[in-house]
Amino acid sequence: MAAEIDLVIDKTAKRRRPSARPYDAPAGGWGSAKSVARSLLRERVVASAPPALLRQNKPDGFACVSCAWAKPAEPHPLEFCEEGAKATTWEITTRRVTDEFFAAHTLRELETWRDHDLEELGRLTRPMRWDAVTDKYVPVEWDDAFRDIGQELKALDPKSVVLYASGRASLEASYMYSLFARLYGTNNLPDSSNMCHESTSVALPESIGVPVGTVTLDDFAETDCIFFFGQNVGTSSPRMLHDLQDAKRRGVPIVTFNPLKERGLIEFLNPQAPGEMLTGASTPISSQYHQVKAGGDIAALLGVCKALIEADDQAKRQGGRPVLDRAFIKQHTHGFDRFAAAVRGYDWPELEKRSGLTRGALEAAATVYAHAEKVIGIYGMGLTQHRAGVETVQMLVNFLLLRGNIGKPGAGICPVRGHSNVQGQRTVGITEKPELVPLDKLKKQFGFEPPRDKGLNTVEACEAILKGEARAFIGLGGNFVRAIPDRDRMEPAWRKLRFTVQIATKLNRSHLIHGQVTYLLPCLGRIEMDQQASGPQAVAMEDSTGCIHGSLGMQPPASQDLLSEPAIIAGIAKATLPPNPRIDWDAWIADYGLVREAIAETYPDIFHDFNERMWQPGGFHRPLGARHREWKTKTGKANFITPKQLDGDPDAKPSDHHVLRLITLRSNDQFNTTVYGYNDRFRGIHGTRMVVLMHRNDIDRLGLEEGDRVTLVTDARDGVDRRLGGLAVIAYDIPEGCCAGYYPECNVLVPLWHHAERAKVPAAKSVPVRILPEGVAAGEFSPPSDMISGSPLSNIASDLARATGIAGRSALRQFREKPLQIALVTAAAGLAVGAIAAARRRPRQLQ
Repeated sequence: MAAEIDLVIDKTAKRRRPSARPYDAPAGGWGSAKSVARSLLRERVVASAPPALLRQNKPDGFACVSCAWAKPAEPHPLEFCEEGAKATTWEITTRRVTDEFFAAHTLRELETWRDHDLEELGRLTRPMRWDAVTDKYVPVEWDDAFRDIGQELKALDPKSVVLYASGRASLEASYMYSLFARLYGTNNLPDSSNMCHESTSVALPESIGVPVGTVTLDDFAETDCIFFFGQNVGTSSPRMLHDLQDAKRRGVPIVTFNPLKERGLIEFLNPQAPGEMLTGASTPISSQYHQVKAGGDIAALLGVCKALIEADDQAKRQGGRPVLDRAFIKQHTHGFDRFAAAVRGYDWPELEKRSGLTRGALEAAATVYAHAEKVIGIYGMGLTQHRAGVETVQMLVNFLLLRGNIGKPGAGICPVRGHSNVQGQRTVGITEKPELVPLDKLKKQFGFEPPRDKGLNTVEACEAILKGEARAFIGLGGNFVRAIPDRDRMEPAWRKLRFTVQIATKLNRSHLIHGQVTYLLPCLGRIEMDQQASGPQAVAMEDSTGCIHGSLGMQPPASQDLLSEPAIIAGIAKATLPPNPRIDWDAWIADYGLVREAIAETYPDIFHDFNERMWQPGGFHRPLGARHREWKTKTGKANFITPKQLDGDPDAKPSDHHVLRLITLRSNDQFNTTVYGYNDRFRGIHGTRMVVLMHRNDIDRLGLEEGDRVTLVTDARDGVDRRLGGLAVIAYDIPEGCCAGYYPECNVLVPLWHHAERAKVPAAKSVPVRILPEGVAAGEFSPPSDMISGSPLSNIASDLARATGIAGRSALRQFREKPLQIALVTAAAGLAVGAIAAARRRPRQLQ
């Protein structure tokens, strides 16, 4: 059960401290509607946001700039979720970061600002160069910026330059960026996948011969059982709740393994269903909910597999019906006998201890699985961000293979990716691994010799910066400095870089921690119209299910001085590289269709007829052999891979009860490093992010009280002092021996070397920490507001003026096509806005 932070007065101590109370509302519902309305008010886009939201994730609209969940061929009237709406309003905000602002603030001063406050300043509007004398950003012309960047890059060894890509860049921009890097002479192309699902990219090819999931939206309509591991659907991919709700209504059991009870995995109330909204009739989501320990997923899965294998052994002895799919195992798999022998060798007490679950709970999950014919296994970073993240993902594959649940309709493995095109970037060449790129084809296509040596991934890039081996960094979006581990070590090393370039829409901390020469280049957002010489341009993305979609922006640009990401990449490339008669960068920018033709030439199996197929409703599927039981592995079959250890994180010593396992979390008011506000509605936490969630028994055992201020210290014993103080203790429903705190604040506690073996994903879901009491902070407790001071309606006139053209065309078209849905949406939005306005007029009461 979640807890809601409230301000109370402790009369005996005469001081204010956080307290907790239960929060039991479902995901979605009026809470979601009010949150969306609040974001429209906060960003002053009450008029311009609704027309945009009506086209979000639609076949003729734009792809959401946040999560990568699939876009259906037949969309709902509103195909956006609460988090997607926040991302949209965050991008189309009326707020602007002006020249006057940069003239008034040094970067050292801005370093003291919080993440939310930096981005809440609004959109960047002009290219900037850091002036070392004043420590301020000053305006620079685009041509001058490109010329200077080109000169810097030509003076550096390409192997010393890191070119990072966030998961937000389109397929076109990603292809151009990776091509530029290789033409320049480096494979140093880390991306955001290195920090989340690289464990998937390493694990799945070894197990089933593909680097991505095998499930599509169609499978959700056919499945008869879903197993869910380590993914908070209510916060990270809320649109999936519609698919889960439909499955539950068909009687599909959903078995969940997750350390924390998350509201989206407990119950859902559909905000688009008037009957549900009026009656409050929510849908229970999880049939079983098993709160596995941090790092205990391998043991839990082994326990379920043990119950299945033992039941099958008994059935074989007694001549009963097989529990396992023996025909599938014999025909399509390799390594089963070794795996089964290892599973039989584990004893139940050890599995119970390592997983934190009882034998009865694991056998109950196995029984549900054994009675299902078509099972989907869904997972997120709760599996990948561990020292044994690769083995954990492969253990989930083992579990699915036991009953043939890969390669048939209604079944398969479904990793839920984070950013909107993080999977697609890898598809078109954003990778440090040359073996994943058709280098010979690039050589023939563009007439150059691509580098063949391995480049740097995220962890390796950080190590190179610490050693002084990396000299420059270019960031295509994202907030790299804030997202990486070991922040207190990384930031001083970052300042020693010769050269940094950041391409972004909003200001963040990565723009303040800089090299000796630094440029900040503002770009168009995906929702904005991208007008080039041949007309309006569209881009494409790949979603979590391997489907490729087109996306067309509709909002006016935040500034006339913005360039698109492809145009910025082309500008840097032209200033850096010698002319290449086979690449016309200017023609590519004039018509992105030419970029897509080049992509199709490089990757014909996936992208043939790219321009014609990108607007297919629901997207076109990339070919994946495992969907059809074609196993492109070394053995030619799907592989059972036996884990080498029970514990997902052996760094944390089970015998030391003073060491807890820290799980880093994202709030309901956040997407990746972007913090929309200081409220986490689903967990009941309001006004602060500086909390640590602990089991009541651990609080008592360590001599603490709820509300105490504590410091977390990493138990690494490597000579580095990593700590984070000022955290309020909150009693929470979390397994004993575990605690939780927010990302990215807790990144300072994650050692750079604490990563998934082979994948090098930061193991942020199980960090060994000790908790040191600071005493309760006395005096006033003033939580930061998630609204800028003053009335958010103060700039409504400018928003109305900006939105007139869009609303006049799009809203009228939508109303003519779907008058009933639009009327219902308008009424609901009006009620929500009115409720918020009334609530904001009431003064906050202290109990």
